[in-house]
Amino acid sequence: MSAHNVPDDLGYTAEHEWVRVSEGIARIGITDYAQDALGDVVFVTLPEAGTAVSAGDTCGEVESTKSVSYVYAPVTGEVVARNEALDATPELVNSDPYGDGWMFEVRLDGDAPDLLDAAAYADRLG
Repeated sequence: MSAHNVPDDLGYTAEHEWVRVSEGIARIGITDYAQDALGDVVFVTLPEAGTAVSAGDTCGEVESTKSVSYVYAPVTGEVVARNEALDATPELVNSDPYGDGWMFEVRLDGDAPDLLDAAAYADRLG
């Protein structure tokens, strides 16, 4: 099994989402492992700005040539941005999952989320 890219500066969920928190805003995407497992991403559905999300809620979908997978909110708060670039170029999720392939941003409602660190997430991948 190939090693997957698991940046040290991010938090992770068991559902293969990554979270980067900066000044009360959480930027969210799916991990390298998730995009690899999905295959070629062809369509992404994301929550609109102004949408309230709760940690664990389904809030979007990623459609690939293999399957459709849900996107879960790893944090509670209000969506403040969605990556509009994914409407036209969903393959950014494959080519740059931790950069240009980010999905949406949430203004945190309360404390920073309880997430896995890179080592704990990598351990789950085997």
